[in-house]
Amino acid sequence: MQQERCPFDFNFDPLTFKVGDTVSYRVPEEFGDMPFVGTLLAVEPDSVLITNNDPSDPGRRMRGTRESRPVVSSREALG
Repeated sequence: MQQERCPFDFNFDPLTFKVGDTVSYRVPEEFGDMPFVGTLLAVEPDSVLITNNDPSDPGRRMRGTRESRPVVSSREALG
């Protein structure tokens, strides 16, 4: 049985993060370890700025931690 390939090419290396990378981010306060897909808009020494590419909320920008799967607060993700 052939497995389907994931349609996303994620960058899990925070040392090589760059604008435009696709990342898997988390919102542990509300969703535990459930993965979400986002695109990096900015990369700073200790954080990243992520968009969730939601057409119903195109202006949403979320600050997350700079780690292999960034953590976003529920206030940033849902606020």
